[in-house]
Amino acid sequence: MSSVDETCWSMVQDAAEGDHGARSVFSRTYLDLVRAYLGARWRGSPLLDRLDDAVQDVFMDCFRAQGALGRADRDLRIGFRTFLYGVVRNIARRHEERVGKSRDRAAASGFDAEVLEAADDPLSRVWDRAWARTILQRAGERQRLWAETDGAEGRRRIDLLKLRFGEGLPIRDIAEQWGIAADQLHAEYRRAREEFKRALREEVAFHNPDAPLAAEKECERLLGLLK
Repeated sequence: MSSVDETCWSMVQDAAEGDHGARSVFSRTYLDLVRAYLGARWRGSPLLDRLDDAVQDVFMDCFRAQGALGRADRDLRIGFRTFLYGVVRNIARRHEERVGKSRDRAAASGFDAEVLEAADDPLSRVWDRAWARTILQRAGERQRLWAETDGAEGRRRIDLLKLRFGEGLPIRDIAEQWGIAADQLHAEYRRAREEFKRALREEVAFHNPDAPLAAEKECERLLGLLK
């Protein structure tokens, strides 16, 4: 996990300068996000056959000399989510232009770039949902690392959240399964939630280092998904 003073922008800078560790973290963090967006954008079109190539192109464009990461300017304060969305969307449009340069080819292939661009707003929501999943997963990884320092009790709090949110089990049912008093488990559950909220706030702040108000609003939005 990143150091306390690291932000997404410092990772971007290190990756742009060729740091292999930063590039590895960048790729692992955003690979599923990029695939989810492109897969949704091209669902039902011949372009889906280009998915793997397009995903590779995104990261090649990010890492090449004078590539996307090298052009990133944190002073614009647009937020890293918006920056990366622009990069992925540009790569998508390049592939779409190769397939559908003329209306005749679009009709023959069943793909129409103009119709797709008209659906741009729904696709931005697809990006936002995929981004939310990425942030929640990374927050969970932070919490798991912290929990390891607490040994068995910490790991049990992680299991508790999985059962409560992953499987939708009520606390009373989990308490019965584990042979623990429900009041005790409720207390552990409250602690587990607070730990996750702290992990989520740190993760959101990582991606919004220059916009604390935006980070707090984003955190509240994501926490709303857990209610």
